[in-house]
Amino acid sequence: MKTYFNLLEPLISPIKPILETLIAAGATPYLVGGCVRDMVIGRPLKDLDLELHGITLEKTQQVLTSFGHVSLVGKQFGVLRLAAYDIDWSLPRADSLGRKPTVAIDPHLGIMAACKRRDLTMNAMAIDLGIMLSTKEVIIIDHYGGLNDIYNQQLRAVDEELFIQDPLRFFRVMQFIGRFQMQPDKALNILCQRMSLNDPVSGNHLALERVSGEIKKLFTLSERPSLAFRWLAHINKLHDLFPELAILQDTPQRPDYHPEGSVFEHTMQAIDAAARFKKNKLVTDDQECMLIMLGVLCHDLGKTLTTTPDLKAHGHDEAGVPIAQALCKKLTNNQELIKAVEILVRHHLAPFILVASHSSPRAYKRLAARLGHTVTMRQLGLVALADRQGRNGQGHEPLSNNMDLFTAFLQQCDATAVTHGPEAPVLLGRHLVDIVAPGPKLGELLQKAYTYQIEKGVTDVDALRTYALKNYKSRR
Repeated sequence: MKTYFNLLEPLISPIKPILETLIAAGATPYLVGGCVRDMVIGRPLKDLDLELHGITLEKTQQVLTSFGHVSLVGKQFGVLRLAAYDIDWSLPRADSLGRKPTVAIDPHLGIMAACKRRDLTMNAMAIDLGIMLSTKEVIIIDHYGGLNDIYNQQLRAVDEELFIQDPLRFFRVMQFIGRFQMQPDKALNILCQRMSLNDPVSGNHLALERVSGEIKKLFTLSERPSLAFRWLAHINKLHDLFPELAILQDTPQRPDYHPEGSVFEHTMQAIDAAARFKKNKLVTDDQECMLIMLGVLCHDLGKTLTTTPDLKAHGHDEAGVPIAQALCKKLTNNQELIKAVEILVRHHLAPFILVASHSSPRAYKRLAARLGHTVTMRQLGLVALADRQGRNGQGHEPLSNNMDLFTAFLQQCDATAVTHGPEAPVLLGRHLVDIVAPGPKLGELLQKAYTYQIEKGVTDVDALRTYALKNYKSRR
């Protein structure tokens, strides 16, 4: 356990005076939840979740106030925040059912009862920080077998009756499968297969913002997000939740292009390929990661409508746009993100077609103009790369090839200065307002001039003005 102390000590040291003051006031501070789990698994430790037993909320607030400003944003739930520390200082509680539960803070609930209220055994472990500070030893409190389940790569509910009271836990299991590549035990599979995903009190559907938070974790923190969707299929929940994906299981592909099999298998391999982009620093942040992941998840949805008996799927890029919109609306309420995904789906075939065809610079400029400022050529190239890498006919792991195509595409984008956005229009409204009044006609002329600029490579403002006015006069 000495190794655990060395891992935790740098995180605990800055708050040691606060912990000692809380202990002197009668509190027993426990480290709980994800931090303990990640420490055992061997993942980087970031956030601390502290649970304070044996002390009232008022006394906790009094102690914390002596170290800085205390935020009361979660006071009704027994959660306080201390300025300058990214830590939740919480008290044990027993909640009623429903989305807006009645909260009963109980300082004397006991760590065993408090851990019982957690979802999975791997999240139900705790560390007494008082013991750690006094002995420099880390003793993991594990009443429900979390250590053994982590060792066996198994997800298991702490208490089945409590588990089903919060349907969000279903989606937490889903993202944990992808993040930790652990599988639910038989009992948890049955539980998730049978449980209602509606609020147990109101009967309403689970709020989208709660679900989207778990989906974001799945896509931004997982190395194998496909495992989550494969699990949904295994417990017969995929069709109920995401029929747009379920139908892909029965959509075949040409084996010479797609030896991996169905569109579903291809899509699963492709999202795993895209998941590697963050680790390889091909995506810049979580926002871009979500865009690429959703774009890859949706890129071939149109094949369900366009695949012919001879397994051709011409036009699936365009046909997939409305289906992608429908699926994305179940995963996020970010309308800008959904619109960006639609653009990626519509044009996902273009990057490597341009490369293979040795297309001219204006073809790259034309594509960048179609994308506008919603997505970049580099982002579109990443979706195309994941598409190509999701074609392993020998197993479920994605391939690592076609980086040469992606590099060639980026080189051409760089050469035409459209990697991060379309070529800027040279002719602007101010160049024409002396003759054409602001309005639809002016916008139409500017668009014609911009197309002429790209197609002919004209960058002289006077030449573009002359061209635009010629079009204007010819229509009068």
